[in-house]
Amino acid sequence: METYYISDSNDATDTTGGKLEVGSSTYRLYIDLTKGSKLRKVYGDAFHPLKFSSSAVFFNNLSDGQSFGKDFSKNRYGDNTVALDTWITLGQSTKPTAGFANYGVPKTDDDDGSFIGGPNNDGGSNAISGGLLVNNDPLAGIPLTLSDGMDTLQTILANWGDYGFKDLITGNDSTIFGSIVADSVFVSFNAALQNSGVSGVVPDSNYILLAQLTTRGDISFELNIEVIDTNGAVLKYVANNRDTLLADEILFPGLTYPPVCGCTNGSYLEYSPAFSCLNMDSCKTLVVLGCMDPLACNFNPSANFPTNSTCCYPGACNNLDISLVCPTLNVINPDESPAVSIYPNPVTDLLHIAVSGGDFQPTLISVFDVTGRLILQNEMDRNATGAAGVLDVSGLNQGSYYIRISSQKLFFTKPFVKN
Repeated sequence: METYYISDSNDATDTTGGKLEVGSSTYRLYIDLTKGSKLRKVYGDAFHPLKFSSSAVFFNNLSDGQSFGKDFSKNRYGDNTVALDTWITLGQSTKPTAGFANYGVPKTDDDDGSFIGGPNNDGGSNAISGGLLVNNDPLAGIPLTLSDGMDTLQTILANWGDYGFKDLITGNDSTIFGSIVADSVFVSFNAALQNSGVSGVVPDSNYILLAQLTTRGDISFELNIEVIDTNGAVLKYVANNRDTLLADEILFPGLTYPPVCGCTNGSYLEYSPAFSCLNMDSCKTLVVLGCMDPLACNFNPSANFPTNSTCCYPGACNNLDISLVCPTLNVINPDESPAVSIYPNPVTDLLHIAVSGGDFQPTLISVFDVTGRLILQNEMDRNATGAAGVLDVSGLNQGSYYIRISSQKLFFTKPFVKN
């Protein structure tokens, strides 16, 4: 977004074009596309509205303001404050003449001078000597009298179409882009301006003018656009996915202003693709990948982002090598496996654990809730002929749990219910 001009007291003397307040800023909004791509449409639909708003009303010129930049006659830009009108466009900023038309370009990229302001201006209703639009406020960058942000191209755009801006019967525009009603907000779920596709004046940078907005207030917007890429495919970019993101739509939060900042670093749980700029303070919790199933041999109690497709179980390891995934697990012959039993199940107070057979001397009893969180842990008595233990679970809340009976090389996990 470029600050195009800031009005001064001389500009405010004009009454032909309507009341322009001192200090009003004129902004130009550009879409920056990949070289060779074209902008085809700006729109709002049922799921993604088109929005422009300001904390103050937008200025629209009463004498020759237009809803669309493409409809201005070049010679009218020298009249009063016409050049500061609020409008929307796709690249084009004047009507075609003799096979040429003017297209918007950032003032810093404009190298052909200016036909706006100063000696090119009629001075408005008070015939101000030296013309209007001569303010050289440094906040607006290059003065309009030196660079008007418009350049000619021998490109005549075809297939212009619009809806949602003008009344279908009268052709009048009562939105912020027309001069009938002074307003500060435009929101539409059914509006569009489109053409056959336009590229920027400077192919390498490919900045395409989308709108000019004049107001004393702070502006905001949400845009949705259709782009023709270098392969000829039509891509839809939308500003938000608050309601619905369809299969043929691409979320691009840079189409929202002011930008919504948050965690854009995918290494943190707080990451969201809806943010268009990074606020590192929003990134708080590093992602820890891991198997979050407590029944798995590679269960990771520290994990906070599940990769359960990698969970490994004796006899079912998702085509992975269990000896590598769970190197501490001693995979034994099923015929030599110890028998592990717990009772009663469901249990109210004391849970009994019995282990018999096989070469397994348990050392630890662990209880996890269904989310994999460790609830309690006790050592278990051992003897040469088997093992038995009693675990007091009277302090647990009612619900489902897992109990893990572990040795240095083996573990067994079983579910139980606490009444």
